[in-house]
Amino acid sequence: MFDHISRFQRWFSRSTDAGAAWFVSAFKHLTSVANRAVILATKVLKQTGYEKSERRSQSGPSAQSARASTPEKAIDLKRPEGPLLPEGEVVYAIGDVHGRADLLSKLLDKIEADRAGLEQKPSLVFLGDYIDRGLQSRQVIDTLLSDRLDAFQAYYIKGNHEDALLSFLSDPSFGPKWAAYGGRETLVSYGVRPPRSLSFNAEWEQAHDAFLKAIPNAHQTLLRSMPTSVQIGGYGFAHAGLRPGKKFAEQNDHDLMWIRDEFLNENGTFDVMVVHGHTPVDKPHNDHRRINVDTGAYFTGRLTAAKLTGTDVAFIATDT
Repeated sequence: MFDHISRFQRWFSRSTDAGAAWFVSAFKHLTSVANRAVILATKVLKQTGYEKSERRSQSGPSAQSARASTPEKAIDLKRPEGPLLPEGEVVYAIGDVHGRADLLSKLLDKIEADRAGLEQKPSLVFLGDYIDRGLQSRQVIDTLLSDRLDAFQAYYIKGNHEDALLSFLSDPSFGPKWAAYGGRETLVSYGVRPPRSLSFNAEWEQAHDAFLKAIPNAHQTLLRSMPTSVQIGGYGFAHAGLRPGKKFAEQNDHDLMWIRDEFLNENGTFDVMVVHGHTPVDKPHNDHRRINVDTGAYFTGRLTAAKLTGTDVAFIATDT
């Protein structure tokens, strides 16, 4: 399904000869229609099992297929016993937003209502992938920089999509690869006309220069300053996951942002309870070693957060 939409968008970008402003407006409208069609079709096709197989082809193995290929011998790292957070401390962790500022606003409404009775200032951890695919990437970053989050101790973890955007800012030849991750939609959200070409050429040079002028300095500063991991108590937060057999403090940035199969396929524990996104699942995953809160907001219309305390895990979602 998503391949058909991408092919349509590429055909549209090649065939139009209109001006940049008209192109951006039309691209927004058509992609918005396509997004709504995906969400509707996803709901219909869930019963057939098509959605699950489609997402595996787009985003790697699901937790279910990963568990089916567990290695013969798991590597266990001992996690401290007892509650993972001190009594009274609460952490909310939000999964992949992917340009859905509308869903982020709804989820923050629910989190703000949930925290109303708390005595301590809670932490709010964003697990990365704020941008791409959806059409509101700029608005998502604006939300992160707004005073709406002042009631929380906020942490913004860098995901692989932010890593790709920064690569494009440094090197315009990375543009076609970023486009394959959904970068065109991010360019549109900043008012930049996406290049028509699927390979590097002068159009990508022009888009790079236009993007550098369009993206606010505050946005660049935030994206460049994002850490790739955060530890709060016994919870370790990362976008993608951890390299098995290595302690949380020993992980490298690339694995924290990009790892998938090696992390999902392993069954051994880490020295922290891992909280991550990166791999979409039908519903939040929670087992003895990891918590996954990426519920595919871009195409499902469902953005999810985990509410973490010393001993309990609960989930808050936009569709509940």
